[in-house]
Amino acid sequence: MQRHTRYQGIIVRDHHILLISHQEHSSGMVYWAIPGGGIEPGETEEDCVRREMKEETCLEVRIERLLLDEEGLAGGLYQRLKTYLCTPLSGEAAPGYEPETEAASLYRISEVRWFDLREPLSWGPGVVSNIFVYPQLLRVRELLGY
Repeated sequence: MQRHTRYQGIIVRDHHILLISHQEHSSGMVYWAIPGGGIEPGETEEDCVRREMKEETCLEVRIERLLLDEEGLAGGLYQRLKTYLCTPLSGEAAPGYEPETEAASLYRISEVRWFDLREPLSWGPGVVSNIFVYPQLLRVRELLGY
């Protein structure tokens, strides 16, 4: 099933970006992702991002601005990706949950981790080899002046 737009949040604190780790139930495979998901009826884009950040990272955030609005990868789940810059307001970063039954049956959020935007080589192979997330993170770094 292909969806139209994924709304995701780049949460930045002290030159670090927060990513979440998904672990697939069937294979045990782990991969890093930018927190986000689909919009619910009646939500604004900003409300969607705030909700997704709370669900997936346990953080309340302030939306600063739209950072990226780009086409999704060919054959990907989403046709469009809208990425918002967020600042944490309250809460402690922790693995949240996936409320959509279909997604929750495939994976769980197993970890959250802060990655230093100043040193992408320190991110490790789990991020650097991710063909979906790594290019987005490089664009984010550039837009934020790193």
